[in-house]
Parts: sequence; structure tokens; C-alpha cells
Amino acid sequence: MSALFAFKLTLVPFFILAVSLAGRRWGTAASGWLMALPVIAGPIVFFIGMEQGEAFAAGAARSTIAGLASLAVYSLVYCRAALRTGWVPSLLAGWTGFFLSTYLLNRLPLTLPMSIMLALSALVGVYLLLPAVESEASPPGTPSWEIASRMAAAVGMVLLMTALARPLGPHLAGLLVPFPVAATVLTVFMHHYRGGYSAIRLLRGLVAGLWTMGIFFLVVAGTVERLGVGASFALAVAADLGCNGGSLWALRRIRAARASCRVS
Repeated sequence: MSALFAFKLTLVPFFILAVSLAGRRWGTAASGWLMALPVIAGPIVFFIGMEQGEAFAAGAARSTIAGLASLAVYSLVYCRAALRTGWVPSLLAGWTGFFLSTYLLNRLPLTLPMSIMLALSALVGVYLLLPAVESEASPPGTPSWEIASRMAAAVGMVLLMTALARPLGPHLAGLLVPFPVAATVLTVFMHHYRGGYSAIRLLRGLVAGLWTMGIFFLVVAGTVERLGVGASFALAVAADLGCNGGSLWALRRIRAARASCRVS
């Protein structure tokens, strides 16, 4: 328990710091893409598996895949609300969408194929429905005090969510694992200080990258009972990094091809 607590206090704020600094350099869409890395959700399920066993981890990972649909719903509802209103009603609307989706999913006997189908359908459908916004002229500057506030808020939210989720069993706990901890902190700060369009850019990047988180938990759900927690999560990390690296390489090639077409 002490190791888990120390992990939350160190890993989560450094992740928020890295995402915030990436936003400074490459823009809010890049921050959103990095938020899709399972740096928060992965350790939660890892330590639950270490404490509760491989079967519990497999069930939680399976439900986490389905829970990505709820995170996509949060992103869509927040973005639509952000077009018309401020961060408080946008956040409340987004959270309502997440918990309503989680309530409905909790009533389903989720198998692994069903979880994959729900997550894939939601991610594709939501991305197509997200409002389009113009690209940033330049990445926004972020003051140091704001980054420190983001880090502190993220730690508080992770401690609260894990305390509430872990006693609920693998099904509901897994559905709650994708709760938008980092997304909430970053979108609220971005929306408040940079405007609704910046929050939308962030969430568009998040939804675009969430499929790699799905790959991570798919590997865990399919291998943890055979390989054990440590080996299964190591394999999942390798698969996730490979997917992200391949995606970034493909995006660079596409952008280079478009640039050459404009020049010619």
C-alpha cells in the first residue's frame, strides 16, 4: 500500500509536468495525445493486480477497455459545451456524460470482444463528432505556478478516485479507471486561461490517441493470467510504445507528403 501511495505521489505529478511542457513546445493537441498514455490508468490496474491477483487484474483491464467509451463521451460532451459556455458547466456536463455512460456499461456483462467493440465504436464515432477548430498559431505559454497547480490537483484527484474505485470489484473498478483525471485538470486550466477552443484541441488529441491505451489494456487482459502481472504489463508497455511510435512516424510522413504537395 505504501509503494502504491508513493507511486501516485511521484509518477502522476511528473506526468502532468511532462504533458504541460510538451504543450508549451508542440501545442495542446500534442498534450492531448500524451494524455492517452496509460501513465495513470496503467499503474492503478498494475497495483490492483499485485494486491488482488491476476484474475482481478484481467477483469479490471477488460472493463477498462470498455471504459474508454465513457472517456470519449466525456470528451465529446465537454467539447460541445465548451463552444457555448465556461469551464464549470462544461466540466459538470462532461462528468455527467462519463458517469452516465459508466452506469450503463456497469449493467452489461462485458466480455472482451464486447469491450473492444464498444471502445472502438465510441472512439471513432466521437472523433467524427468532435467540433473542428483551427490550428494554433503557436503553442501557448504556461506559467510555472499554473503547472504546479495542475500537478497538485492531479494528485488529489488520483488519490480520491483510487480510494473510491478499488473496493468496488474488477468490473466497476475497471470502468472507473479511465476517469479523466489528467484530462480534467488540463482541460479546466486550459479552458480557464486559454479559452474553450484550446480545451477542444486538447481533447481532440486525447481521443485521437486513446486507441493506444486500448491496445495496452487488451494485452493485459489477454496475457496477465498466463504470464503474471509483471511480465504482462511489461509486454503491454512495449506494445503501447510501439503503437505510439508507429503513429508518430506515420503522422510525420503524412505531413511531409502534404507539405511537398503544396510546394509542387
